[in-house]
Amino acid sequence: MDILVTGSIAFDYLMRFPGKFKDSLIAEALEKISVSFLVDEMTRHYGGVAPNIAYNLALLGGRPRLMGTAGADFSDYRTWLEKAGVDTSTVVVLDDVFTASFFANTDINNNQIASFYAGAMGRAGKYKIADVTSDTPDLVVISPNAPDAMENLIQECIERKIPFLYDPSQQTARLEGDDLMRGIDSCQILMCNDYEWEVIEKKTGLSRPRVINKGLTLIITQGKEGAHIYQDGETYYIPPYEPVTPLEPTGVGDAFRAGVLRGLDLGMSWDICGRIGSVAAAFVLETVGTQNHRYTLEQFVARYRTAFDDEGALDALLTANSQKEAQSAS
Repeated sequence: MDILVTGSIAFDYLMRFPGKFKDSLIAEALEKISVSFLVDEMTRHYGGVAPNIAYNLALLGGRPRLMGTAGADFSDYRTWLEKAGVDTSTVVVLDDVFTASFFANTDINNNQIASFYAGAMGRAGKYKIADVTSDTPDLVVISPNAPDAMENLIQECIERKIPFLYDPSQQTARLEGDDLMRGIDSCQILMCNDYEWEVIEKKTGLSRPRVINKGLTLIITQGKEGAHIYQDGETYYIPPYEPVTPLEPTGVGDAFRAGVLRGLDLGMSWDICGRIGSVAAAFVLETVGTQNHRYTLEQFVARYRTAFDDEGALDALLTANSQKEAQSAS
């Protein structure tokens, strides 16, 4: 399956302040605030929802294509993704701006002061799928991006009759009810977490039965409570993978999405697709950063089978990978 993953491409700059922010803030003088925090730690991580999904898809043996806008500083990131197995030929690089960046400073009480620089992402709405590839994808993933980019991609998929997974995620709070309905009315799969689902319900007036009756598949993740998949009158409960030693949750949902997509790519049942997502998510939860984990497919399948019974279905992951390696060798 040719999967085109669209969405934000970003760098995450994470800093640690060895004190308390509140000690430097004076409530009576906040209207003229001017403070600087000397940090003793900073790390840069590759991030952005679309590359996170694509990276995990590649780890699972897929060859996803990534679509988004990046800046003049994208070169090293491109190399990283290509080595992982992501096709970045459909990324638009803008040389006069930087890639979107998230700057977060966290104090010893885990309070956080953050800034987000949109950079190249702010121009994502200017580009269509047709602008970056002449091939029609089998499935498009529309994940958080500049709002106009998400709206334009929905319209293009509708006009060209391209199936898409709609994942409004962090943009759910910003999008209006009509914008959300446009995506929900036309997508094949709607994916969100339980909080985002409550926002969707409030903004659109939809209920789970009404969404399911539209003929789409609804997937709602619930953190440590697992996930539910609603499809064609059936409800599948997807338990979280256990045991796991959590370190940092950022990017866990992106890995879950990638696992579901890889399962669909190989024609697996919904419950197995969801469990692949749970195991993929566990690898991310155990690391700091969204793309700092690695595993072989043999390791992934072995770990899956310590918690779930796939009745041999995951052999398809290993077979597909062997075939891909044989093609590369020839």
